[in-house]
Amino acid sequence: MRILGLSFDYHDAAAALVVDGVPVAAAQEERFTRVKHDRRLPESAARWCLARANLDAGDLDAIVFYEKPFRKLTRILAGSIATFPRSAAMFRRAAGAWLDERLWVGPRIERALGVPPSKILFCEHHLSHAASAFFASPFDEAAVLVVDGVGEWATASLGRGRRAEGGGWELSLDAEQRYPHSLGLLYSAFTAYLGFEVNEGEYKVMGLAPYGRPRFADRVRAMLAPFGDGSFRLDLDWFAFHRDPARAFAARFEREFGPARAPGAGDPAEDARFCDVAASVQLVCEELVLAMARQAARRAGSKNLCLAGGVALNATANARLLREGGFERIWIQPAAGDAGGALGAALYAAHALGRPPRWEMTRADLGPEHSTAEAADALRRAGLAFEEMRGEDELCSRAAGLLAEGKTLGWHQGRSEWGPRALGQRSILADPRPAEMKRTLNEKIKFRELFRPFAPSAVEESFGELFDAGSPVPDAYRFMLAVAPVREAARARLGAAAHVDGSARAQLVERGRLPLYHRLISRFGDLTGTAAVLNTSFNLKGEPIVETPEDAIATFAASGLDALALGPLLVARRPSGKTEARRRPWAASETPSDGWAW
Repeated sequence: MRILGLSFDYHDAAAALVVDGVPVAAAQEERFTRVKHDRRLPESAARWCLARANLDAGDLDAIVFYEKPFRKLTRILAGSIATFPRSAAMFRRAAGAWLDERLWVGPRIERALGVPPSKILFCEHHLSHAASAFFASPFDEAAVLVVDGVGEWATASLGRGRRAEGGGWELSLDAEQRYPHSLGLLYSAFTAYLGFEVNEGEYKVMGLAPYGRPRFADRVRAMLAPFGDGSFRLDLDWFAFHRDPARAFAARFEREFGPARAPGAGDPAEDARFCDVAASVQLVCEELVLAMARQAARRAGSKNLCLAGGVALNATANARLLREGGFERIWIQPAAGDAGGALGAALYAAHALGRPPRWEMTRADLGPEHSTAEAADALRRAGLAFEEMRGEDELCSRAAGLLAEGKTLGWHQGRSEWGPRALGQRSILADPRPAEMKRTLNEKIKFRELFRPFAPSAVEESFGELFDAGSPVPDAYRFMLAVAPVREAARARLGAAAHVDGSARAQLVERGRLPLYHRLISRFGDLTGTAAVLNTSFNLKGEPIVETPEDAIATFAASGLDALALGPLLVARRPSGKTEARRRPWAASETPSDGWAW
């Protein structure tokens, strides 16, 4: 059974192909169009997925969209009416978008991919998220929690997945909190207040939080009324997202917290007030996630938890769940945001329409790969000299030597990662030991804010020596989805990797799962005594992660990277630094309710 899942129209459009219950290809549209968070129908990603499996659209048994447009339109209309006339501008914008394209998802898919309407199905937004986690997890049964901004109506959902008595698997969501009472939108309002872009800068708030003290936490808690079961009601006097398309927070925000930070205005880490605001909303976010997860566990009667939705990318909240949630194991979808909904929709349909074998997601490299010949042609067209390494040993030895010398390296290997994290296929790597490397990467390579932290990747043999992540190491660290304290004895060896609070969003690299990346890091450890490297996504500020060799070469040329490895091909910048660098532009049941609805 061949099923294609699609997500689009809001942000992070993506396509995922599942064959007999097993994902064979998944990618975001932005990797092909080079438009960050591209929301358009992912025709390029879909066609690549089909080509990867040697299929045509006519070979598909179903195409599944990750949410139900008519339910979503009902919510938008109801919200606009409830806040009219202040919501007039929002209503006009929504009406234009929906009448133009968003209501006609089915016909648009038909035209783009040439399939009959009988093959197009729709899955609820949060059910798509839930399926992306449970049907990719190692569990026979688990509690399920989905937390994001908003789907159709739901902003958080609780449920359960389990092996069915008659065979196959069951997944259900039986409680939800509804719009406008949303943890994701609460966090996004603070993202906007702190001068960052909503749906893009939330991770910057998380990175800024350790610079401050949560002295405003009680004011943040005053914005909501908890019901004692993990659900809550927002005091909407603080917010404008439900009635103003251009503004997330109301005037009361600035009366209580002071003037908002203008986008791009200075380094927020140098203003204690902004740092303290970030620390405060982060703390409250963690408290709410913990409360929801515990309620999910009580209802499901499970010691396992599956987690998805955009809030599941908050690595600091995830770390608290791991420490304090009381679960034996937690599994988080690496593409937890809207892109992951494409995979979840396809997986849900696969299990609803048949009884496929259970699949466990142990690696995230579901995207495109490129041959050595393609890379060589791209380098020649760019006029760059390169060497071809004689096997993986030579490649890893040369690359590790460059890193040990303090060089920065673009690392483009194998199939690209599914999700927003670079995990050793499309990464920029550096020596994690000197503290000044953090400034070098932020200022000269990534061209981004100096407070932003970087993630270390460490091999399994030394992970416990460097990080206090528990034993056995939780699954979340395989996909760089949680922070961990850097051990005191290791901080001098991880000067650029440890954040200001002594934590790091660390990645566990296992020999059996990522053999090439493990070999590189091990070789670096042989040279330096530290079997870890600094890892950040291979892109510049405002751009998607690189996909093709051409993308990697362009980023190499536009940055201060010292070297580039495209498969076995190695390019080193000349000592004179004469490689031309060009900066790129910087780029009823259908009504809202308080608390959980059963």
